[in-house]
Amino acid sequence: MKRLLSTALLLCITFGAFAQEYVPYIPEDQLPDVVECIPAPPSQKSAEFKYDVVRYKWGKQQRKDPARLEMAIRDAIWSMDTTLTILGEPFGLKVSKEETPAIYEVLTRGITTIENIRSKPKAHYFRIRPFAYFKEPSIFPQDDEWLATEGSYPSGHTIRAWACALLMAEINPASAEAVFDRAWKSGESRVVSGCHWQSDVDASRPVASIGYARLQTSMEFRAQMALAQDEFRRMTRAKSQQGREHFVSLTEAVPDAILEIRYFGTYNFVGKRIDGYLAPTALLTREAADSLKAVSDDVMKLGYRLKIYDAYRPQCAVDHFVRWSKDPADTLTKRYFYPMLDKPVLFQQDYIMEKSGHTRGSTVDLTLFDMNTEKEVDMGGTFDWFGEESHPDYTGITPEQFANRMILREAMLRHGFKPLDSEWWHFTLKNEPFPDTYFTFPIY
Repeated sequence: MKRLLSTALLLCITFGAFAQEYVPYIPEDQLPDVVECIPAPPSQKSAEFKYDVVRYKWGKQQRKDPARLEMAIRDAIWSMDTTLTILGEPFGLKVSKEETPAIYEVLTRGITTIENIRSKPKAHYFRIRPFAYFKEPSIFPQDDEWLATEGSYPSGHTIRAWACALLMAEINPASAEAVFDRAWKSGESRVVSGCHWQSDVDASRPVASIGYARLQTSMEFRAQMALAQDEFRRMTRAKSQQGREHFVSLTEAVPDAILEIRYFGTYNFVGKRIDGYLAPTALLTREAADSLKAVSDDVMKLGYRLKIYDAYRPQCAVDHFVRWSKDPADTLTKRYFYPMLDKPVLFQQDYIMEKSGHTRGSTVDLTLFDMNTEKEVDMGGTFDWFGEESHPDYTGITPEQFANRMILREAMLRHGFKPLDSEWWHFTLKNEPFPDTYFTFPIY
């Protein structure tokens, strides 16, 4: 933590020197004067300022969560490459000067243009920062003296993050929800840090949008944005096809199976459609699909059909899980999937990992469907429940529920699949054809 803090302080100080690395598309003196566009900061006797105080206290409470504090420290690093890395995760493509030159140029120059709009209101209002107002340290105490010399309204960090999200969403519209969600949290990090009032952050997003609108009038920007969009399409097109020839659709390979692809919808532990699931389709390697067809034929004789929850899972989906696990504020589905656990534990105890067997293409999550009752078989637990109840050998269920688990397990074992000791629904082909390959193409 100390190392991260030192890095953040160093980069903040570097910013204090006002080093200009990127040439803006539009000179600062030709940008709109947002002092004429946005309201003044709340007066200290207003209801809005009282809310600012409430949110300052909220931010101090958030610092007690190590994961949220670490996010706030990372979000505070004033480095263009760090911003591109943070938002590049939900954007779906690693952005760098070497690998994506057109995207890198339009983002760095576009963000620089937009964020320059903050100078006039900061100088005009010169609002005191919250940590200075309360005479308390921010999360960067060694830097507080310097920070206090720069106005608080609006937030430059928030403008930068929001500008980056606006530009990334223009390049890749499919990433809009994810990049704006992360940019929003980046703004909230400024409240957590104690360096900005909530009203500073709230004003910063429309300020960034005003700068973004002005940016659209630059013909040079428009031309380079077209190049960036073309570069994105070319790179993702090649990426989206790599390895797809080794996979088959379970709709064709196992026609009796029922598909309920949870990560294409919102009924899952994240509560949103997962990145990379472009269709409610289940894919497996040819070898795994052939073995699953044999399992299906077996259980059909017993009066069951297979119901598939998930099969091949692209790496971007796994990355989505990891980002979600590191966001302590998002507990939308806690009561349904992990009521007894805290989010950091999910990652620490390997419920969520940076690499998944699903991404190798020969792992499937499934259950049994009773053809007589036309209902799922009672397995004594639900898919994706994080807890010991999901262990195949859990004894706190009825004998009938345990027997149902064993019917599925034995059928899968007979045809070359191996189980996972923490999830009754999870099986991987023993002789998987790509044991060391993690595929990235989306499901479509």
